[in-house]
Amino acid sequence: MPTLGLSLVPVAALVVLLAADVIAFGEDSSYGANQIAMLLAAFISGGIGMARGVRWKDISTAIAHSVSQTTEAILILLMIGALSGTWLIAGIIPAFIHYGLQILEPTIFLFAACIICGLLSLATGSSWGTVGTVGIALVGIGSALGISEGWVAGAIISGAYFGDKMSPLSDTTNIAAAVGGTNLFSHIRYMTLTTVPSLIIALIFFLVAGYGGAAAANDVSGAFAGEFGAAVLEAFNIHMGLFIAPAVVIVLIAKRVPAAAALLIGTLLGALTAVVFQPNIIREVADLGGEDKGFAIAAFKACIQSMASNSAISTSNAMANDLLTSSGMAGMLNTVWLILCAMVFGATMQATRMLERITKAILSGVQSTFGLVGRTVGTCLAFNVLASDQYLAIVIPGNMLKDAYAERNLAPENLSRTLEDSGTVTSVLIPWNTCGVAQSGILGVATWAYLPYCIFNWVSPMMTLTVAALGFRIKRLSEAEAD
Repeated sequence: MPTLGLSLVPVAALVVLLAADVIAFGEDSSYGANQIAMLLAAFISGGIGMARGVRWKDISTAIAHSVSQTTEAILILLMIGALSGTWLIAGIIPAFIHYGLQILEPTIFLFAACIICGLLSLATGSSWGTVGTVGIALVGIGSALGISEGWVAGAIISGAYFGDKMSPLSDTTNIAAAVGGTNLFSHIRYMTLTTVPSLIIALIFFLVAGYGGAAAANDVSGAFAGEFGAAVLEAFNIHMGLFIAPAVVIVLIAKRVPAAAALLIGTLLGALTAVVFQPNIIREVADLGGEDKGFAIAAFKACIQSMASNSAISTSNAMANDLLTSSGMAGMLNTVWLILCAMVFGATMQATRMLERITKAILSGVQSTFGLVGRTVGTCLAFNVLASDQYLAIVIPGNMLKDAYAERNLAPENLSRTLEDSGTVTSVLIPWNTCGVAQSGILGVATWAYLPYCIFNWVSPMMTLTVAALGFRIKRLSEAEAD
């Protein structure tokens, strides 16, 4: 096994390269520069490993296995891109924005957005599905209200990850319970001690921010809402029937239909909705150059184009024109690129055992329950940063620390809760983590821009540390057995 100092060399190189990327490219650093940084850091790690006798075959096998684990995530991202395209030309996203402007006041928007996303994610068990559907619409509404996109994305992500954590349908919730060795519903009940207070704190922040300046200072809802609404009604046929497709997607996800399949169905329903209700938009997007090839050809071209690439709707309102655009699947390709490069780096660090050596150093010298919980939080954060994947940040620390919790007579719920409070929610805060990359790509908001405003995601690990430090309701093995 390599020394700690040697194991930290690729990490240090990555940190330096990423910092240089941000300085040189700013918010555009994820459009190529960060990918190069990942591959260079992986090359450094692999080179050191091979110099120490690690076979290239072992490294390439680890990379292939790691990349294969992203297949579902990549499919979901591509489907979200396609869905956003057909939902745009169908008038679904414009309808969300139009009605949202009438209902949501700027001062309560952040508070309401967090609650809406929390309820939807709780019902469906999918933070990605929530962000990729209602989240996209809420970003549009927030932009129309003149609210900072960082605040809006922070409220959306806070709510979505709260629901994801607490839902029995969530994959991470089931994984954390299984790894910790506890019953799913015992795990969820025990999480309420830290998760509910974290959400309350986040909601207070969003409410204060709404009344204190994040929204009020930029309140343009009055005149603009009327102008935007008029522009949308001029271009689209807006009515409640447009919400059939979103309702079907929500029901499918709630019934545990695979997310990629549910989103594909939503995409096709969006295309059908566009053909039935928005014939003028179909002709505009198809842009057949004056040729009369029939409506069927125009509908086919418009729907396929909206799924695959750029679609833009022209209205009489300039800001509406900016909001009513989509890049389809093509808009997700950069996100896919970054995910693949991140997984290559994480796999190389694992294959060369550098990740294992760093983790051992993190876990050394634990003396108390608070110390063990603190090291668990630190380890989950380290895996989110180094391995770039929230599943690894739950599974590997959980398996490593399971015996340590049992030796201290701590019920497995303590471990499973800490894994969720730190591993699940912080993944989206790391720009090169698969979750951070995905949510940034879906919402069109840079990770660095929304990172300070994901209040729930910041408070959750702090809350689990606070509860451990106070010794509040720390469950013992004997109590767990009694349950």
